[in-house]
Amino acid sequence: MKIGVPKETAANERRVALVPDTAARLVKAGLEVAVEQGAGAAAAFPDDAYRGAGATLVATPADLFGRSDVVLKVQPPSIAEVALCREGAALVAVFQPAAERDVVAALAKRHVTAFSLALLPRITRAQPMDVLSSQATVAGYKAVLLAATTAGRLFPMLVTAAGTLAPARVLVLGAGVAGLQAIATARRLGAVVSAFDVRPAVKEQVESLGAKFLQLEIAEQAEAAGGYAKQLSEETHRRELAFIAQHVKDADVVITTAAIPGKRAPILITADAVRGMKPGAVIVDLAAETGGNCEVTEPGREVRRDGVVVLGPLNLPSTLPLHASQMYARNIASFLLHVTRDGKLVVDFDDEIIRETCVTHAGEVRKS
Repeated sequence: MKIGVPKETAANERRVALVPDTAARLVKAGLEVAVEQGAGAAAAFPDDAYRGAGATLVATPADLFGRSDVVLKVQPPSIAEVALCREGAALVAVFQPAAERDVVAALAKRHVTAFSLALLPRITRAQPMDVLSSQATVAGYKAVLLAATTAGRLFPMLVTAAGTLAPARVLVLGAGVAGLQAIATARRLGAVVSAFDVRPAVKEQVESLGAKFLQLEIAEQAEAAGGYAKQLSEETHRRELAFIAQHVKDADVVITTAAIPGKRAPILITADAVRGMKPGAVIVDLAAETGGNCEVTEPGREVRRDGVVVLGPLNLPSTLPLHASQMYARNIASFLLHVTRDGKLVVDFDDEIIRETCVTHAGEVRKS
């Protein structure tokens, strides 16, 4: 089986789907690996490293797609890339089918078996393939660094000849993978950290990292299947907004990470709550790509509102491409080895991992 790794073409994407170490693992497993020239350059993986791992270097995308049985990508393919795929080939990437309807239709028309790791079920067997968690780890870490470089203050308490400087107060909204990494990173920098999540089950994890857990008593179940937060009732959400508004006004930095799979990110910080914050406070909205947790967030931009700086960064994992690529490569290689047997792709819909991640197969759209 021939595995192809093209250079990512999406704007500002610096990651690569396979790094040399992981390519070597696949070669050792009996797979042929071809990599487009320069595919890993932006992540500091030169062509020579892929050659040393046993991969073949290919000059053009057309050659790469044309000779590959399975194409591994980070971003979803473009329509032009789909047209380069061999009919009956397979492709693995990360995308939401509902947001890529034209691409999904093109993949089905081309009879490409496409898998999206964004749809991976949250089960124990799938943990080594969990790209959303690995990339969220990077995003949570980088969000704190962005906040620290944007804020007009130091994070740790310092005792100096000029007097004592109080530590920054950081509030993290959402205690999933990104939120927990943000908590840990802010604590390492010396900040006083608190965190809020509607799921009481995460309290122990938050406190184990040295942060204070802010708990809102609610009557309804706030956790959906797989451990994700679920959408709250209108009345409970109103209470949630009021609770958060009381706490953001004392924060120097707020990092928001709340997301609901397949839906717009919930609004957690209203424009009124922003007006109540300290001058010079910073909000880093990690949910900007799905609409934002802050009402004034503008995806991809820095907004200044009522003395508060609101950042809406996009694709933060790509800003740390070396480690983000390393983790992504391990995830996607684990998935690839799961769906192959004796050098052949095995599409077994009795397997939950395959069933839930397969978007198109045999000319049909299975997820939309």
